[in-house]
Amino acid sequence: MSIKRINPGPRMSQAVVFGDMVYLSGQVGNLGDDVAAQTKTILDNVDALLAEAGTNKSNVLKAEIWLSDMAHFGAMNRVWDAWIDPANPPARATGESKLAAPEFFVEIMITAAKI
Repeated sequence: MSIKRINPGPRMSQAVVFGDMVYLSGQVGNLGDDVAAQTKTILDNVDALLAEAGTNKSNVLKAEIWLSDMAHFGAMNRVWDAWIDPANPPARATGESKLAAPEFFVEIMITAAKI
């Protein structure tokens, strides 16, 4: 079974496909944007990476979401709820954590299946 790396860099790949599984690295938005705009950018990137891997958001199995402050939970959820396939919601965890830069408010990591 082969491993496909999507957009590999010196530290990480944006996504890795192994068999029927797709693993996305933590995605962040644009510095300077608010929580909603960062979340929208992240989910647009997720859509693009999933498409390149041969799947889509209906096949997302698990989402891990980190917020720099739980006060951002509502703003992030409004964008998430508009994006997610309501017929196929993934398992999800959301927590508060320091992110790579103080200007990042949200980071999302996705695991999906290729069906």
